[in-house]
Amino acid sequence: MSKKHPVIAVTGSSGAGTTTVKRAFEHIFWREKITPAIIEGDSFHSLNRMEFREAMKKAETAGNGHFSHFGPESNHFDKIEELFKTYGKTGKGKKRYYLHSDEEAAEHNQRLGTKLSAGEFTPWEDVPADTDLLFYEGLHGLVTTDKVDAAQHVDLGVGVVPIVNLEWIQKIHRDAKERGYSAAAIVDTILRRMPDYVHYITPQFSRTDINFQRVPTVDTSNPFIARDIPTPDESFVVIRFRDPHGVDFPYYLRMIHDSFMSRPNTIVVPGGKMGFAMEVILTPLVHQMLEAKKKG
Repeated sequence: MSKKHPVIAVTGSSGAGTTTVKRAFEHIFWREKITPAIIEGDSFHSLNRMEFREAMKKAETAGNGHFSHFGPESNHFDKIEELFKTYGKTGKGKKRYYLHSDEEAAEHNQRLGTKLSAGEFTPWEDVPADTDLLFYEGLHGLVTTDKVDAAQHVDLGVGVVPIVNLEWIQKIHRDAKERGYSAAAIVDTILRRMPDYVHYITPQFSRTDINFQRVPTVDTSNPFIARDIPTPDESFVVIRFRDPHGVDFPYYLRMIHDSFMSRPNTIVVPGGKMGFAMEVILTPLVHQMLEAKKKG
């Protein structure tokens, strides 16, 4: 961890809703004139799209039906830790981009003068100089194994964790609509990822400083037949603080209408106010890091 070069990590699995908290941080950065080094978690996959498909086929042939994007075989966990550690010490490090679409590929090809395609990575390059902090958003921001401990270098860890049925509903609808996957293929992916989800994704949420968990107030008991995603207004957000000491809960209760405390370290807010609640809670924490940076 570093006062001079702070690291923020937002972690959550595919379909969890990390984009919402990323947007909240973007609003904070813009409003407070903060220049972040933005790191996309997908860029630390170790296999491009074609390589992953080939590796998955080989794994299945060898009797391994659980090869996934969540596990160490397809990620550079060591490079995540190295980036956080190096940035914390020097404000420098290496990053790259994973090109999700043809549009992203065209944008980066123009910038770099390359001929990369969707599903590939850009070359490693230096993190921009003179940034105020590092902001990571992805699958493994607080990953810890017997060989790697990225969490120890994170100054503020934020988890985005819908209850699992809601997470599945969001993934099913996103993959069907945006990627054209069949229901059977999506269910197969969920099942294939489950061991790595349990071993490498879930434990991170015990290391986060704050978790935002969306809980629907409608029936999601069979996520595989849900016709739509529960809306924010059909949900509550459970916000858990790992260490409640110094947390100004009375202020949050005044600022976020219709919120209430469910435990000494937990506040519950209406789902429609999730983004607002994130900004109210996270803005002072970012200020504290930057004040420590100035003093350090």
